[in-house]
Formats: sequence, C-alpha cells, structure tokens
Amino acid sequence: MTTLHNADTTSESLSDRAYRVLLDQLIMLDIQPGEPIIEKQLADELGVGRTPLREALKRLESDHLVVTYPRRGTFASQVDVTELAHVSEVRQALEPLAARRAAEIHGGAMRQQLLGVLMELKSLNPNQSQRDLLAYDLSVHRMIYRVTQNEHLSETLIRLDNIATRIWAALSDRLPSLHEHIIEHTQLIKHIVAGEPDEAERHAAEHVENFYDMVRTAL
Repeated sequence: MTTLHNADTTSESLSDRAYRVLLDQLIMLDIQPGEPIIEKQLADELGVGRTPLREALKRLESDHLVVTYPRRGTFASQVDVTELAHVSEVRQALEPLAARRAAEIHGGAMRQQLLGVLMELKSLNPNQSQRDLLAYDLSVHRMIYRVTQNEHLSETLIRLDNIATRIWAALSDRLPSLHEHIIEHTQLIKHIVAGEPDEAERHAAEHVENFYDMVRTAL
C-alpha cells in the first residue's frame, strides 16, 4: 500500500526529516491539539539537533499546525472546524485545476504509480482502522498533486489537504468510514491516466464537495 509519505527521502536534510515526521504526527493527531512541544524530548526521539528541529517547527508554524507563545513555548495548534469552510472554498477551486493538469499529461512520469494505486483500490480493506484509511487517502492526494509538476499548486494543495485531514481525524468518531470516500479516487485516477481533463476536473470538484458535506453533516 502507498505510504503516507511517498516522496524520495534519500537525500533529505535533518530539518526536512524532522518536519516530515512531525507533520504526519500532527495531522494524524499522534500529537494532540494543545499538547506542548518539548524540544529536547523531540530532538532525542528524532535523532536531530535543536537547530534542525527549530527549523522544522518554524515551517510547521507557517502551516498553522503549531503555535508559539512568548515565554510559554510551542504547542500543537487547536483543531478549528470553522476553518473547513474556507479551506474547502479554496480546494474547490484548486483541486479541479490539479486534476485537469494531471489528466492533460495522462499522469506524466507518475502514470505507472497511478495505475498501481488503481490496483490497490480494488482490494482496499474497508475494515482497516480509520487512521490507516486516513493516511492512505492523504498519500493518494499528495501523489495526484505531484503529478501536476506545478510546485506552487502542489504545495498549496498539500497544505490545505493537511488541514482538512486533521479536521477529519479530530471528528473521526462522528464520521462514516473513509472507505467509500477513498474509493471515489478510482474514477478520478482513471480519468487522469486516460487523459480526460474535463471528467477529471468534474470528479475532483465532486470529491471535495462530498468531503465537505460529510463533515458538515457530522457537525
């Protein structure tokens, strides 16, 4: 199965590695909202020095995943479900664009990886934990964003998807299983590899809207 982070990590810096690990811990709520970030403890756990860790924390603060208070320290940010409407508004505009760009190049250099995801989706186990399904959904989204070969578009969508996923994780006990939501990627990826921009664009818009509707209903 596709892992949560499927980018090449062979040449990443210590700061990048710290960022990558902490990012997923914050998104998946392994680090709970409001939990203090103990630098020495984290540095020891990650096997990095204070400097690369602080560089990673600065990036996470710009992602709105941690917040630093003078004389108090750094904490995991609270999950604000009211953000979802604004996040979804932007995703509704950009997700279809990313899907169209990906379809225009038939998946580009990542076409085989997308075909691999199609095979995985056929046998995706609906009885997996919500956490595993959530991580898988996140990895598929990140892959599609990278297909666009537009770094600005990809980075923006990853940041927005991280926030949306964190909200889902916080509300997971009130939400239906993610399985059906993930299976929706089947048609989207088929449209991408077949080079059908209009259909890919339409399906991506529906996917974002369905996500927003599910969370809003739970609230």
